[in-house]
Amino acid sequence: MAAQPNTPPPGDGDKGALLGQLRIDRSEREQPEPSRRWPWLAAIALVLVLIGAGFWFFKSRQPTVVVHTAMAQPMTSGGPPSASVLDATGYVTARREATVSAQITGTLIEVLIEEGDHVKVGQVLARLDDTQQKAALAQADAQLQSARALLVQYQSQFAQSQRDLKRAEDLVQRKLVSEQAVEQARTLVETESAQLESQRRQIELAAANVRSAQVQLDYCTIHAPFTGVVIAKAAQVGEIVSPFSAGGGFTRTGIGTLVDMDSLEVEVDVNEAYINRVQPRQPVDSVLNAYPDWKIPSHVIAIIPTADRSKATVKVRIGIDSKDDRIVPDMGVRVSFLEEKKPVEANARPPVGVLVPSSALRRDGDRDVLFVMKDHKAKRRVVTLGGVFGSSRQVESGVSPGESVIVDAPAELQDDATVDVASP
Repeated sequence: MAAQPNTPPPGDGDKGALLGQLRIDRSEREQPEPSRRWPWLAAIALVLVLIGAGFWFFKSRQPTVVVHTAMAQPMTSGGPPSASVLDATGYVTARREATVSAQITGTLIEVLIEEGDHVKVGQVLARLDDTQQKAALAQADAQLQSARALLVQYQSQFAQSQRDLKRAEDLVQRKLVSEQAVEQARTLVETESAQLESQRRQIELAAANVRSAQVQLDYCTIHAPFTGVVIAKAAQVGEIVSPFSAGGGFTRTGIGTLVDMDSLEVEVDVNEAYINRVQPRQPVDSVLNAYPDWKIPSHVIAIIPTADRSKATVKVRIGIDSKDDRIVPDMGVRVSFLEEKKPVEANARPPVGVLVPSSALRRDGDRDVLFVMKDHKAKRRVVTLGGVFGSSRQVESGVSPGESVIVDAPAELQDDATVDVASP
């Protein structure tokens, strides 16, 4: 066996070298590694974007709540509004309405109206064919001129007969002619005088015929009987119109229907059990079904002194104090008969706030709240309440006049929810 060399034992220097090789270099591990950190940052950013998109999608997918609204009415300076003592329904009616027709039978050659036109009294609405009437007028006028010419002839003959009678009377005094000649001359004068008077009457008759023919000609032009609005056009050019119903479906009995808008009023049927609550000149609030947020000041005109036996109602006429183009005949109306206003004390403070329907309010803990519709969003408002006036409530703060408040709001309605107004 080969002899192995003698290996000297390791010294202290060799031990230090070995320990240096085994030492861990922590400076390299503490340095960041960018290539490994950026995926985590991108993942966190992506999660945040997804959360935001989901929140936006959830908000945009919230269902639209259909609600009913009412306008906040300002408190009047004359004191608090009167409470309603009776409510009723009725319709807008026109006291002055007429179907305009021709006074003679004729063919339309011109129609100058359309539905919705405003016309004034005396304005021409239509014209009929006047050929026959013009011919009749010309004939009557010719007869008048002939009668006048004949009168001139009779006047000349009468003057000559008067001169002949005077000469005969002179001659009979001188015994140159007989009394018979004078009597004949006098008879001729009297006859021609009667003939002259008859011709004057013929002239008056001919003049009357001229006026009658002129009236018939004027009937060919149809005028508006009063100022108003055309609500119906019933005939066209070429059709025959007549004041009578002769001719069946081929003859029109009217040109159009005209309504005096200044004569509009409201008629309601009041149950006879409550008619004692209605008095002449009593103030009334009228609300059209087409404009539920618009209260029209009105008053009782008259209570018709008869009852409807079948319905047990009494008809009441109500005058509209403020005329408006939005009010048209046959519209449905809800009316509230108001109690008389109490006099306002001199030292009473002026009313503040607005009036809203009581159904718009709700209780939230110890606070009164309601929802206001703005930009199709329901905005929750904390309000301060005042007095009660019929079915309305005074709101002293929290709502401005003219804002739309949500009435009968659903219990689940939340602040900033998307809402839309229900169609009437």
